[in-house]
Amino acid sequence: MNLPLDTHHASLGTASITQRLGHYIGGKNLLQEDGRSGPVYEPASGRLVAQLGLAGMHEADAAIHAAVAAFPAWAELPPLQRARVLFKYRDLLEREYDSLAELITREHGKTLTDAHGELQRGIEVVEFACGIPHLLKGEYSDHVSSGVDSWTLRQPLGVCLGITPFNFPAMVPMWMYPIAIACGNTFILKPSEKDPSCPLRLAELFSEAGLPAGVFNVVNGDKQTVDTLLMDDRVVAVSFVGSTPVAERIYTEANRRGKRAQALGGAKNHLVVMPDADIARVADALIGSAYGSAGERCMAISVAVAVGDAGDPLVASLTEKARVLRIGPGVRPGVDMGPLVTDSHRARVLSYVELGLQEGAQLVVDGRDCRVAGHEHGFYLGPCLFDRVTPAMRIYREEIFGPVLVVVRVPNIETATALINQHEYGNGAVIFTGNGNLANWFMRTVQVGMVGINVPIPVPMAFHSFGGWKRSLFGPLHIHGLDGIQFNTRLKTVTARWPEASSYGSEPLGF
Repeated sequence: MNLPLDTHHASLGTASITQRLGHYIGGKNLLQEDGRSGPVYEPASGRLVAQLGLAGMHEADAAIHAAVAAFPAWAELPPLQRARVLFKYRDLLEREYDSLAELITREHGKTLTDAHGELQRGIEVVEFACGIPHLLKGEYSDHVSSGVDSWTLRQPLGVCLGITPFNFPAMVPMWMYPIAIACGNTFILKPSEKDPSCPLRLAELFSEAGLPAGVFNVVNGDKQTVDTLLMDDRVVAVSFVGSTPVAERIYTEANRRGKRAQALGGAKNHLVVMPDADIARVADALIGSAYGSAGERCMAISVAVAVGDAGDPLVASLTEKARVLRIGPGVRPGVDMGPLVTDSHRARVLSYVELGLQEGAQLVVDGRDCRVAGHEHGFYLGPCLFDRVTPAMRIYREEIFGPVLVVVRVPNIETATALINQHEYGNGAVIFTGNGNLANWFMRTVQVGMVGINVPIPVPMAFHSFGGWKRSLFGPLHIHGLDGIQFNTRLKTVTARWPEASSYGSEPLGF
């Protein structure tokens, strides 16, 4: 049985373990009176702050039913009118900018500055989607044959499903649902069960903007919930962001069931440091990209590739800067890095630090003993820096997803590029150099989906598309941007002629 949810967005620092979180279905917050549930923690303190209902078949079916019922009217609404709802939504997101950031920081742990940045990048996708009347324009060919014209149009798919990770509880969902909904689809979001409050609030605000009930639904849950949604024939398209093993399973299962799918997987992003680069500037860039958000970013730089003589000065500068990073609660002014999202994830990252030592890498900066006064039970891990790492080591090959940066030393740019191209992941790669010809050669040769030249985190803007190569992406289309429009619509081509009434019945039989 479901009951209305009184409030789920308590202000930061006031939540208690009696708080209960549920779902957002058919334009209403809904609580589960019984069934499965899971804990939601405040990473900064380690406190249990809420219990989250994990959807079963009843809740999943209710969300799909609401989305199916809302689809015909929403799809038929002119794109200009859909855009007006998105414009209002954008204004509400700006109004709630600070409170949404607080929800993110409370349940994820990242700093408020980082949370604000995440929201801004998400809002930019909403702004892109506001241009849907233009983005849905087709092509027209006049007089392709005698008296014949031909044109194309894009039409919505139906009920779309988005499955998103914990590290960006606002931005990654907003990579998906604004464009899908702008295109005329209805949407079910299954966010991470680790930090569910922000997605629920995003749904509330969309309804406040005038979105009809059932167009956007949020169903919280775990693997069982995902499987229930994924296997339902009424869901016609699936977008996923997460680890590579799960991405591959989601993509394979969706395709087996005839669903359209895009699944973004893991990453091991490299930053190549040429000897001519400004080492101090590179070190600043690496500190921010490797340790920002405690390394819990799919675009975090986790491998620094030092070319030639760049190794020693780079490691020395990184060591100096990493040791003075300020670790603490994300709400505390001046903090550089907050905690990891859960204690179990912290334990997983710690196991990789231990593994690196066993493999023979040099742990130059050791953050394992990080303690934050007054927050002794928080899920903190200080920055860790490994030097003399080799491609055979697991700490190089595998995605750690924490504040662990490894340095690999190579003799030349050709070796550095080959190293990246041989890795199973192909999400992003960066080069720092003052040599334009070299940078252009690297940009064209490196086998990744997103390239940075003297920028540490090459995340595309909303009007471009985000996605990697190789085992970082399953499916032909990237996410948001024009690829997002293509993914969320079907192309229809019309060929038309208006003959004279007297010519009916006199058509030739040839093709």
